[in-house]
Amino acid sequence: MPRLLVPLCVALCLALLGACSQQTFEPKDQRLFELRVYHPHEGKLEALHERFREHTLALFEKHGMQHVGYWVTDEDAAKLVYIVAFEDEAERDLAWANFVEDPEWKAAYAESIVDGRLVQKIDSTLMRTTDYSPAILQQVATPTRVFELRTYKASEGRLVHLDQRFRGATMDLFAKHGATNLVYFHPVESSGGAGDTLVYLLAHDSRVAREQMFRDFREDEEWKEVKAASEVAAGGPLTVKGGVKSVMLLPTDYSKIQ
Repeated sequence: MPRLLVPLCVALCLALLGACSQQTFEPKDQRLFELRVYHPHEGKLEALHERFREHTLALFEKHGMQHVGYWVTDEDAAKLVYIVAFEDEAERDLAWANFVEDPEWKAAYAESIVDGRLVQKIDSTLMRTTDYSPAILQQVATPTRVFELRTYKASEGRLVHLDQRFRGATMDLFAKHGATNLVYFHPVESSGGAGDTLVYLLAHDSRVAREQMFRDFREDEEWKEVKAASEVAAGGPLTVKGGVKSVMLLPTDYSKIQ
């Protein structure tokens, strides 16, 4: 881009970001989502998968839980990561209460832990989609894709600026360089991170494609200008130091998103 156009582009970005801050945005999907991470005991991951395939998924449906996607972390000590949805928090609480008291679940659980418990810890985060999140597309792609769960911790008071940057430019630039924007969330008040955290999920054709995508993204002149403009508008970096976390995910065979 010619040097003389750079200040003009930055000024335009600042104007657009300022305009966004004066608007009220509502999420398109009003459901409550729950991100759950299961830390299995050593050697128990496959037994956990078997329990989900044969019992848990059907029981979730029986009690009104809506499947979104199921993955495992791409690491040596793999964890099961999944997202389910509910109409609201009251429905979520009722669904879990009914699930754990279901005789079929109790029998399946007891049978599955004859040789030891499968899960040592469960992390749960309740979330709602951002207004700029695309509708969740449950697609089984061929070949199977890899996925990336990214979490951003915003600098104090700057989550609104981070949202503006994603809404106005970042998502389009991700798509330009080959990533698929799947869904974007904010944690709710009852979960940690409400007010300063963005959680989102990307899909990539492969790990190699993911690495190339981010190299191209970071070198994109439009990204450099938007990043600079957003930090000027916010008065500094939009995320805290070390505040960007990435976890690579592989879809399970029973996930509706692959």
